[in-house]
Amino acid sequence: MRWSHLTESTPPDASAPVQPPLPGAVVRTFDTPEFAGMTFYEVRAKSLINRVPGGDDRRVPFEYTVNPYRGCTHACSYCLAGETPVLMADGRTKPIAELRVGDAIIGTVRDGAYRRYAVTHVRDKWSTVKPAYRVTLRDGTELVASGDHRFLTDRGWKHVTGARAGAAQRPHLTTGNKLMGTGRFAEPPKESPEYRRGYLHAVLRPEPEQGYRDPYGTVPRFRLATEEPQVMSRVIGYLRESGAHTAEFAPAGRGTGVSTYARRDLDLITTLRQRPAEPDPEWAKGFLAGIFDAEGSHTQGLWRVVHTDLELVEPTREALRGFGFQFAVEDRVGPIGLLSLRLLGGLPEKLRFFHLTDPAVTRRRAVQGVAVKGAVPLHVERIEPLGLELPLWDITTGTGDFIANGVVSHNCFARNTHTYLDLDAGHDFDSKIVVKVNAAEVLRRELAAPRWGGQSIAMGTNVDCYQRAEGRYRLMPGIISALSDWSNPFSILTKGTLILRDLPLLARAAQRTRVSVSLSVGFLDEGLWRSVESGTPSPARRVDTVRRLTDAGMRVGVLMAPILPGLTDGEEHVDATVRALAEAGAASVTPLVLHLRTGAREWYLRWLHANHPGLVPLYERLYPGRRAFASADYQRLITARVRRAMRRHGLLPRDELARDLVVNEPAEEAPAAPAAGVQLTLL
Repeated sequence: MRWSHLTESTPPDASAPVQPPLPGAVVRTFDTPEFAGMTFYEVRAKSLINRVPGGDDRRVPFEYTVNPYRGCTHACSYCLAGETPVLMADGRTKPIAELRVGDAIIGTVRDGAYRRYAVTHVRDKWSTVKPAYRVTLRDGTELVASGDHRFLTDRGWKHVTGARAGAAQRPHLTTGNKLMGTGRFAEPPKESPEYRRGYLHAVLRPEPEQGYRDPYGTVPRFRLATEEPQVMSRVIGYLRESGAHTAEFAPAGRGTGVSTYARRDLDLITTLRQRPAEPDPEWAKGFLAGIFDAEGSHTQGLWRVVHTDLELVEPTREALRGFGFQFAVEDRVGPIGLLSLRLLGGLPEKLRFFHLTDPAVTRRRAVQGVAVKGAVPLHVERIEPLGLELPLWDITTGTGDFIANGVVSHNCFARNTHTYLDLDAGHDFDSKIVVKVNAAEVLRRELAAPRWGGQSIAMGTNVDCYQRAEGRYRLMPGIISALSDWSNPFSILTKGTLILRDLPLLARAAQRTRVSVSLSVGFLDEGLWRSVESGTPSPARRVDTVRRLTDAGMRVGVLMAPILPGLTDGEEHVDATVRALAEAGAASVTPLVLHLRTGAREWYLRWLHANHPGLVPLYERLYPGRRAFASADYQRLITARVRRAMRRHGLLPRDELARDLVVNEPAEEAPAAPAAGVQLTLL
């Protein structure tokens, strides 16, 4: 890289260290696990718009590019086992593997001397396979995480393990450290018939008058002990699942309830409401959920049930005792002296109640604003390597953290991205990232220049413009805004889902100029993805990104790349991938067979020898000598196969795809060409 041509002559901040090989760069490192071992060289670029060499002979469909980064933050920390429950904003829990971008969850924020629970949202989610560790706490909480993950302790954030190859020692967990949070979450109840019966017993009350006369005869009715719509919805659902036909009614001044249309329905509901002689635990869970929905409250951290039906007081006490809850009895609450039960034990016990019983009214489960305290004995008992690699998940949130199985857990401000084979695939490419911090400013100046003709600009053709570093530097919003303001057409190719962050800007730009968005999805096989592309978002996440962009009105093309000979080029693989893309709303699919340039070639062939030795002869035939591109006949075969699948699933090839898509290798490969193709890397 010609640093003297890339950077301005303005000297950097004198306080920042500068290494001699990179004159004019401000060198930074960040004390976060996702950027551990990485160095960022912040430069002030002289120019941003690059012209791809080659004239009419160039082998890419674009002439000008913009690349705000050089190198790619490929290596990423991944956190937790997929089944780890995460605390949602509605008080329920969901396994981290089932979270979706946009989900409202609970994180924490600083508030003076305290850290308090707060609602935040999932901005991104991804997974990979990493060596796993089990962290066991004194209260029995277990967490399976990578060694790079961090948890909040009473002495600050600490990694699971301290040593990383080639990196200095870092703060890490040791036996006796105390984690912050509420402790492990209780298992949610199963909606069994007994659970439903217990819930109905708590919330349904017979009307004093067993019906009234109408033209069709007597209509039996039951009154609900609350007017909460979520309770009514659950009650009607439970009754219908049990075979009772009901409808909602709301007499003036008397709350709401359900009415039946036949004596058999009345008899069935009466039977469902009966309290068993010896209630089992599932009935008790449903009953407590109904009692809280009917007469409970959770305000300012206090959990309380104010009983209006004194016959239910003793069953409530028995059920609470059965699950080990402690409570206080308040004999006179309010002007009419109703009996009240108040749950003890603070937020940990309240969350245990909510998760164990699952009341329907989610607004009463709110924990935001409650201080994060260290009353629970969450001391580390053991940290043990499991001796195997597991699929581990991580998310990005607005607060920078989330609650994983009752423990405050740091998220990685990162995203898995994907590089291109035509650049260095070694350690420096992964760990030394050049950031053109003035990218938007320079781009505006170049777009305003009289000599600029308004040609279309391609982004993501060298390294992914939505790589992990973009989450910190946020260069793309300024770049998109500049292109939009000047009505300059542009295209983006990415494997990252961070592009969804800039969807409003892209939509605005599309109203003013031609905007093309493309994602790369080469295949769907999750096992193969973990083996060859574990540093990228999963195929399922990329397909979902296509769907979300399409739903927002964007026309999204898909680069079906790389197609791997002998691995993902079969009819079944191709058909499944095209079908998923068509269902996600892809506007077009362009197939590209794997090409193997220097650097990536060596890595891939080593992997092939180790994992699929039987395919080595096939690759020797398709890529003889040092050829980077597969034979033309093979490329035509794969293109025809993809086109047939497109027709089957209603994705007719566009005019420009009607010809055979064959990438021809030049007579002599130019190793220094900066943009010799658009094939995405496997590294």
